[in-house]
Amino acid sequence: MPRSRPVAVVAAAVSVLLLAGCGIRIPADPQGTLDRVDGGVLRAGITPNGDFVRIDGDSPSGSEIDALIAFADSLDAEVDWTVGSEEALVRGLENGDLDVVAGGLTDETPWTDKAGMTRPYGEVTLADGSTARVVMLVPLGENAFVSRLETFLTDEAATEGVGR
Repeated sequence: MPRSRPVAVVAAAVSVLLLAGCGIRIPADPQGTLDRVDGGVLRAGITPNGDFVRIDGDSPSGSEIDALIAFADSLDAEVDWTVGSEEALVRGLENGDLDVVAGGLTDETPWTDKAGMTRPYGEVTLADGSTARVVMLVPLGENAFVSRLETFLTDEAATEGVGR
């Protein structure tokens, strides 16, 4: 059986080359979110929550606002803000009207059956003294987009303290 291992390796390499030649990207976005946002518009849903998201007049502010602006800049994109309740914003993700939702959400969010979630990129101390891990919500299945956002948030949290 020593010959079967080299054959399997060659077969795997050929498969990868064939898939690459077909233009298939992994991770992929079935709805094309990353391709649409790159050089375009990041549609961000935000809900007020302490220092994460503040709505002061015409321009939102806060640590997650700063992070989303920087993320959009990294993609040469503009940000279109939508302010609403978590429920309304998650509905916007489901309907394809939003690309990301922020507002000091934690990994204990009840919306995981309706929205994807980034890896936690920071921690927050809750009123009861316990800690929770901070996340953002994204459309289900948009894996290339969430991967790019997670990488960005992780790098930002390490250098800027986002989510802390």
